[in-house]
Amino acid sequence: MHRVFLMITALCLGTLSCAMAAEPINVGALLPMTGSVAAFGQMAWEGINTAKKIEPEALGRPIEIKLADTKSEKVDSANAVSRLIEKEKVVAIIGEMISGNTIAASDHAERSKIPMISPTATNPLVNQGKKYVFRVCFIDPEQGQVAARLALDQLHAKTAAIIYDISQDYCVGLKTFFQREFTKGGGKILAETMYKMGDRDFTAQLSRLKAAKPDIIYAPIYYTELALIAKQAREMGLDVTILAGDGAQAPELVQLGGKAVEGLYFTAHFHEDTINTPMGKKFYELFKKEIGKELDSYTAQSADAYFILVDAIKRAGSTDPVKIREAISSTKDFEGLTGKITIKPDGNAIKAMVVNKVQDGKFVYVTTIVP
Repeated sequence: MHRVFLMITALCLGTLSCAMAAEPINVGALLPMTGSVAAFGQMAWEGINTAKKIEPEALGRPIEIKLADTKSEKVDSANAVSRLIEKEKVVAIIGEMISGNTIAASDHAERSKIPMISPTATNPLVNQGKKYVFRVCFIDPEQGQVAARLALDQLHAKTAAIIYDISQDYCVGLKTFFQREFTKGGGKILAETMYKMGDRDFTAQLSRLKAAKPDIIYAPIYYTELALIAKQAREMGLDVTILAGDGAQAPELVQLGGKAVEGLYFTAHFHEDTINTPMGKKFYELFKKEIGKELDSYTAQSADAYFILVDAIKRAGSTDPVKIREAISSTKDFEGLTGKITIKPDGNAIKAMVVNKVQDGKFVYVTTIVP
């Protein structure tokens, strides 16, 4: 009888041990699933979920993604990150996608010592002076420099006019970096004008740009307003080349802009034609099989944020956020979907940048540039 009791006890303990070992690792996904940049969040969600099918666990435990919608707003981003940390007990967070929302959310993550990895927030202020905030993308000083060189050397522009969103940190910052590099390279800014996210009539701003007669228009803005501005510009007879930043790369740009966005150039994180790593090829095959559409920049960057986080958890050998942070900060030459990625001590990534173009209703790869 005693022997039977010991066997039952051992069995129960073994079962309990397995149950404890299988406890999920909670990871937050802080994404704009609704609102003005919802396309970014939806693309990111597809990327994270596809990546999770390739790397579903770490340390012998399943990874569970806790999604929080930021509604594309700064206040909601701050509230959402609090819910992820305090209610969902996440050990790390992927997100947010745009700079202003990431900045709004990052303070709480920093105070709570929860690592946060943004797939695409490019403004330098995102992680400035922070130890727990990272990104897997380039930063806007680099993007502005590449855009300026593209304008001067490839598009042969001597003059430019700028339109940007005064309410978005990303737009204000990128506009400033482009302007600095373009003028340093011998170019001249003939006019600049602004608007606020949510505006729909850009007639006054575009009239000013048209009167300046620039060689190009630089529009470091998000896809919704960019499509509307391109349409209204063409309707007014303003037919110069438009150059934009990474905020342009969403299918909605073409859907909303139609023929008006044909010939538009933009600096970006990725194009599927550049995939050259084993991880990238594996992801691409699975994504095409299950999602069946073009693999975009925001999907790819979000997948890489997930892969780097999982790799960091494995290297840390722990779900302790402090140890995960240390592992993320030591990421070197990680072969992800978008190429090799190294995370510098300041939380920024070393990686290449691509230039894409809208041609025949599609995003076409132009070139790769290492800043």
